[in-house]
Amino acid sequence: MTPVLVSAYAASPAFRAWDPHLEGELMAGLCALPEVSGLEVPWLGGIHPHDEEWFLRELPAIELAVTPLPWVMGRCAAMPGYGLASPDDAGRRAALNDLQRVRGDVHRLAERSRARVTTVMLHSAPRGGGSVEALRSALDELAAWDFAGARLVIEHCDADTGVHPFEKGFLSVDAEIDAIRASGAPVGVWMNWGRSLIETRDPAAVSAQIARAESSGLLAGLSLSGAAAVDGPYGAAWADAHLPFAEVDPSSRSLLTCPAAVDALGAAGAVDRLGLKVSRHPDDRNSVDVLGTVAANLGAMLRTAASAPTPTAA
Repeated sequence: MTPVLVSAYAASPAFRAWDPHLEGELMAGLCALPEVSGLEVPWLGGIHPHDEEWFLRELPAIELAVTPLPWVMGRCAAMPGYGLASPDDAGRRAALNDLQRVRGDVHRLAERSRARVTTVMLHSAPRGGGSVEALRSALDELAAWDFAGARLVIEHCDADTGVHPFEKGFLSVDAEIDAIRASGAPVGVWMNWGRSLIETRDPAAVSAQIARAESSGLLAGLSLSGAAAVDGPYGAAWADAHLPFAEVDPSSRSLLTCPAAVDALGAAGAVDRLGLKVSRHPDDRNSVDVLGTVAANLGAMLRTAASAPTPTAA
């Protein structure tokens, strides 16, 4: 079975209202779920937004993917030219300086915790106006950096299509692939079903994007996360709210269905990592509630993975 990483911060209420007991129960419970090899955790200017020493001490011997996306979005709001793909030299340098800090924290995780960071996510900000050449330049510099053995991947977020309002507005997946190829840096691509849906508004187009990433030879991971075309209990239409499978919670109006996931997983082929990124249910109040929500969605994902077309050897 392909290793599965569950997004801890999307599901956890404790990242917003810090409760170490709740967070400890939740982290241990997530890691104990079937087929889960590790967690996706956020970088918000540091290893943990509330208690770094607690986090280092409590982490079990698991795999970690580190994503600075919440931090990147805050920086984009404060500095519109911020990002690895920014044509503005100051904005691009600010993003690289932040990744220097991420690199330092990844090394501290490797030295002081039992966990193993295998993946560090990159993002092709700014919001609108990014360029392939600017991203290539940033990747050239990043190629020489050591992230304690972790693989760098560009997590594709919704692009500015010019057709409808964007949520993130980063580069297109084709532009990201072009920048990686132009650089030659050892960087992969990580797809997120919900974020591609926010961009394309079409589940079939999401599978086509995933297939293009797979055919490039750069696809390193695929996260299953939903989105909706209408307002609902998880948020506004087309928000990046990490909706569940529609079959798990029909009230979500999520367009992530089991048949759509089968198509996406078939397009991804023999991908190295799978991710599950779902928010807690609006009524979830404790770790038992949240673990039930994540377990139900994980079950749906594992069933679809088992029924997806098996990649054939070339």
